[in-house]
Amino acid sequence: MASHRRPKQPSRTRVTVLTTAAAAAVALSAQAANAAPSEKPSKSEVKAKVDKLYEEAEQATEKLDGAKEKQEKLQKEISTIQDTVARGQEELNKLRDGLGSMATAQYRSGGIDPSVQLFLSADPDSFLDKASTLDQLSAQQVEALKKIQDKQRELAQERTEATEKLKDLAATRTELSNKKKEVQAKLADAQKLLNTLTAQEKAALAAEEARASRSSAARVDLGNVGSASGIAAAAFSAAQKAIGSPYVYGATGPSSFDCSGLTSWAYAQAGVGIPRTSQAQAGAGTRIYSQSDLRVGDLVLFYGDLHHVGIYAGNGQVLHAPHTGATVRYESINNMPFQFGVRI
Repeated sequence: MASHRRPKQPSRTRVTVLTTAAAAAVALSAQAANAAPSEKPSKSEVKAKVDKLYEEAEQATEKLDGAKEKQEKLQKEISTIQDTVARGQEELNKLRDGLGSMATAQYRSGGIDPSVQLFLSADPDSFLDKASTLDQLSAQQVEALKKIQDKQRELAQERTEATEKLKDLAATRTELSNKKKEVQAKLADAQKLLNTLTAQEKAALAAEEARASRSSAARVDLGNVGSASGIAAAAFSAAQKAIGSPYVYGATGPSSFDCSGLTSWAYAQAGVGIPRTSQAQAGAGTRIYSQSDLRVGDLVLFYGDLHHVGIYAGNGQVLHAPHTGATVRYESINNMPFQFGVRI
């Protein structure tokens, strides 16, 4: 006869554990459902991050400008060397033709000097230094051979120099490309941040920038601007004409500028050439370390690495190209970490 046993009931302990686990799962689900999404950065936080990215982009821009300037200088130097080599080769050919004429004359008069014959088929360096060879040549032939030897050595040196500069140019072009990518990446990151803002927030930021960039000289008290020297006054006057022009990295005018592009352009309008980058401009004249000693038209350098430059406008104001998204404008010299001025 079959046995009928009652099913074994779960223990009280097991029931308690299962109940607790179920309750915990329900609680976690509820928390996940009610959890607030990560907070969106505020307009002021976005602006602070964007301003920092613009500053980093400007640092990279100055390095980009330096690489571009170096590339242009190298290209000019290489072109000059290549022209010199071409002219030197023509001179060498004429010297060789002259020596060949001597050989022709010797042949007609009874034979070619063995040394001249040797030269016409090989480099003279192998026998010019031998006295026995020189003894066999006429004074005119010795002089011609020495000129050829000197010209050959000169051309070899110039070709070596050109080769080295071409290598330097290739490295500079690579650096230029990398710096350009770095600038573009910083600006792209800034744009991504700006895209997180609402249309209303973007409009508010644009309005703030517009207020900061108002170009009316009437609202800026420049004090006495008559104390500038002729060159500095002319540079400052040129910079004033650029007020309202947009900041564009790598631009040197006349319709757009980056910071050192504005200052180098302004001084060029005054008939004075200064270096292209802010770091190089820092060494272009006499340094002025006290703000109270600054005069209108002096260059003004900012930040520890000197990546920003403007032109002193008087009464604690600087005229400069600030950053991407801004225009050439006046701004308080105290809005940035002043390092020193430079009087050209």
